[in-house]
Amino acid sequence: MIRDTARRLNPFSRRRRAREAARGHRRDVPIAFDMFDQLRDVHELKAARKLAGIYHKGQRKSWDGKKVLPALIAKHGGIQLDADKREAIQALFAIILWGELAAWKISAELAVQLEPLEAKLAATSQAHDEARHFYTMYDYLSEIGEVPTTLGPATTRLLEDVVRTDDLVKKLVGMQMMVEPMALTLFSLMRKAEVEPVLSELLTLYERDEARHVALGVLHLPKLLTNMSFAEATSLWTWEFREYWAQFEMLKEMEPHFTTLGIPVREVIRIGRQKQIRANQMLMEELGYDLKIFDVFMRFFQAKAEWDFPEPGADSRKRTRARQALDAALQGVGNIPINLTEVAV
Repeated sequence: MIRDTARRLNPFSRRRRAREAARGHRRDVPIAFDMFDQLRDVHELKAARKLAGIYHKGQRKSWDGKKVLPALIAKHGGIQLDADKREAIQALFAIILWGELAAWKISAELAVQLEPLEAKLAATSQAHDEARHFYTMYDYLSEIGEVPTTLGPATTRLLEDVVRTDDLVKKLVGMQMMVEPMALTLFSLMRKAEVEPVLSELLTLYERDEARHVALGVLHLPKLLTNMSFAEATSLWTWEFREYWAQFEMLKEMEPHFTTLGIPVREVIRIGRQKQIRANQMLMEELGYDLKIFDVFMRFFQAKAEWDFPEPGADSRKRTRARQALDAALQGVGNIPINLTEVAV
C-alpha cells in the first residue's frame, strides 16, 4: 500500500503510469486532463486525423437494424431456407452473433482505455456499430428459428482469449488484425454464395462497417508497438501464434456447415489470409518497417492450411502432403495492394 501510494504521488512515475494505462494494465484509468498536451510529429497527426475520420464516417454511414431487417424481409417475401441450410446458417452465424457481442465488449473497453482523443472516438464508433450488429443478427436468427446459445469449444476459446486478456495491444491485435478479417471473409463469401437474399443484403452493411474497424488497429497499434520491451514483444507474438492456431481449430468445427452451404473451407482460408495479410501490410506501412515475425507466421500457417485442409482428391500419403505443405510455406505471403484511405476517412 505504501509503495503504491508513493508511486502515485511521485511525479517521475507519470510516464510509467501513462504507459501502463496504454498497455491496458490499469482498470482505474483516471480522467486524462492532459490528453491534449502530448507532442505529435507529422506522421502521428496524419494517423490521428484518420482515426477521427473513422468516427465521423461511422456517424454518416449509420443504419437502423430495426428498420433495415423488416424492410429486407418484406422486399424478398420472407426468408426461405431448406432445413439443412437453415441449420448451417444458424451454426455459422451463431459465431457472428456472439463474436459481435465480444467485439462490442472489447471496443467499449478500448473506448475507456485509449488515451488519445481520436483513438477513443474510433473505438466509441466501433462499439456503436457492434451493438447494432449484435441486435440485428439476433433478430435475423430469431426469424429463422431458435437462436443458438452455445459455440464450439475452439471458437469459444478463441473469442474468450481476446475478451479476457488485460493487455491492450493483444486486444487490438486479436480483434482488429485477426478476428475482424475473418468475419469480413465470412460476410464476403456468404454474400457471394447468395444462399439467402435477406442475409446477403444485410451482410453488405456489416462489411462496410467492419472495414472501418480494422483501421483502428492499423492506425493506433504503431504507437503501442514502438514502446514494447523485448519481453512484451515475445509475449505478444507467442499469444498471437496461439490465436492463429486456434483459428484453424475453429475452422475444423465450422467445416461441415461451410460444406452444406457450398463454400470450400480452402476458399475461406485463402480469403481470410489475404485480408489478414492486407491488414498487417497496412500496419507495417504505418510503422515504417516490416514485421519479419509476421512473414514467419504466415509461412507456417500456409503450410498448416495445406496439411489440415488438402485439395479434394489430393494424394493422401503423408510424404506427399508434407511436400505440399513445405511448398506452400516457401511461397511466402506475397503482396496485396492496399488503400487505407478508403476505409479510414
